[in-house]
Amino acid sequence: MEKKIIKKDDVDYLGDLARISLNEQEKEKICSDLEKILNYVSQLEKLDTEDVEPTYHSHPVKNVFRKDIVERHLSNDEILKNAPERKGDFFKVPKII
Repeated sequence: MEKKIIKKDDVDYLGDLARISLNEQEKEKICSDLEKILNYVSQLEKLDTEDVEPTYHSHPVKNVFRKDIVERHLSNDEILKNAPERKGDFFKVPKII
């Protein structure tokens, strides 16, 4: 069995930081869970990763944007033809303020 790394005082401190109150059973459970997590991480630290490439994503990432192709666009008259009101080349809207 691994030595105790996490103490109840540590869990009390973390509870204060998170602004949560914990009863004694919850403190024991959290203490046990954190011990298991830290023990697992210490096992991972023993692995030889010298020849392992860093992984930035779990799958290849590629650009998903479409090609930037100039296409025909609507003229101002076509855009404004269904506007309730217009003023020159702009939509005319009621004053809000």
